[in-house]
Amino acid sequence: MNSRRETLKKIGFGSSAGLLGLFGGISTAEAREQQGTPSYAKAMAPVKIKSVKAIATAPQGSNLIVVKVETTEPGLYGLGCATFTQRAAVVVVAINTYLNEFCVGKDVDNIEDMWQAAYVSSYWRNGPVLNNALSGLDQALWDIKGKRANMPVYQLLGGKARFAIPCYTHAGGNTPEAAAESVKKLMEDGYKYIRIQQGGYGAVGANTAQPDFKAAGFGGQTDNYMNERMYLKSVPKMFEYVRKQCGDEIELLHDIHERVQPIDAINMIKQVEEYRPFFIEDPFSPENMKWFAQLRQATSVPIAMGELFNNINEFKEPMVNQWFDFIRIHVSQIGGITPAMKVARLGEWFNIRTAWHGPGDVSPVGHAAHAHIDLAVWNFGIQEAVQFSDKMKEVFSGCPTMNKGYMSVNEVPGLGVDINEKEAAKYPIGTKSNWQVRKIDGTIIRP
Repeated sequence: MNSRRETLKKIGFGSSAGLLGLFGGISTAEAREQQGTPSYAKAMAPVKIKSVKAIATAPQGSNLIVVKVETTEPGLYGLGCATFTQRAAVVVVAINTYLNEFCVGKDVDNIEDMWQAAYVSSYWRNGPVLNNALSGLDQALWDIKGKRANMPVYQLLGGKARFAIPCYTHAGGNTPEAAAESVKKLMEDGYKYIRIQQGGYGAVGANTAQPDFKAAGFGGQTDNYMNERMYLKSVPKMFEYVRKQCGDEIELLHDIHERVQPIDAINMIKQVEEYRPFFIEDPFSPENMKWFAQLRQATSVPIAMGELFNNINEFKEPMVNQWFDFIRIHVSQIGGITPAMKVARLGEWFNIRTAWHGPGDVSPVGHAAHAHIDLAVWNFGIQEAVQFSDKMKEVFSGCPTMNKGYMSVNEVPGLGVDINEKEAAKYPIGTKSNWQVRKIDGTIIRP
């Protein structure tokens, strides 16, 4: 037996299979004892969560919240986006007071188990505050897993399905002529998908008339006014003019932002059908989902929906019924990468594509999370583009980059974005938000 073991040592593990047959019976365990386990077959040492904390910053004006998960392995930590910009301070409390206590001592590798446990740990669920906190935790754990595997996160999700991520960007102006000029400039920069708005959402700002509620002293001083009739008339005219000026090759998008009555939205979408929108976004509020059945019967215009959904279960019925064409998830609100991937995979069965919500009030960590999913899923549709200021890049290194209408990630392990906490502290968050939009009589319009 000793002679046989010495022979194996000398010849090497590569030819040991044949020798084992000749020598008749050395076990796998004995062979590994002699040769050692190959590095790829060794289990990774367990790593536990040491602390979870919130980092709050606002380098571009919008409140941003980042979750930092520190581990028992020196120098290993993960970052995730937990930004609920309108109620940012409350998310900070949820993370520092509750999420930290919940997570300390848990295994960083068990993402699914931790997500499910955190999701029900408050008993009542689906609220935006706790969902944002959970999103930040989830993304941070994926960041850690990528670092542990020495791979970008998209590799853990299946690898690249495209070389980079096509994006749409935003054009606008207070007139159709101004909107068309804005589109032309963005086309020169390489964008092939452009969202067009006349004024703000619902043409807010394009109408300078004094509304009656302002004259009556009703509402707040900073409340916005929306003239619904003016908006409904302006959108088809804008599409017609921009299409004539900018050609048929450019893909045009528009966001209703749920600001008109469902029947008015349906009629307006029918009017723009001849100008071939790439999609119309958020025609109805979450309270009016049953109207989608009527919309589908009325027009073939592609629809994007889901930005305001809190719970992944809200996507099930609309997707099974194919009420919309693009999954408009806010990944840092729905619960992170883990649930977003589940919704994306469900969409593949129903030929519904992704179009993650990527506004300026998502941190670079959150935008990176979008991008890693975008690279990996087959049923990708489009991604909202983002531009980072110099201040933002001083706080966050490794931000996703834009080039000729395509987004790319930082090709390093994890999500690829890091944060300078000293720089972040220079830009404290605030507590004010201004989402109040009113009709002429002062009635609140829902976003």
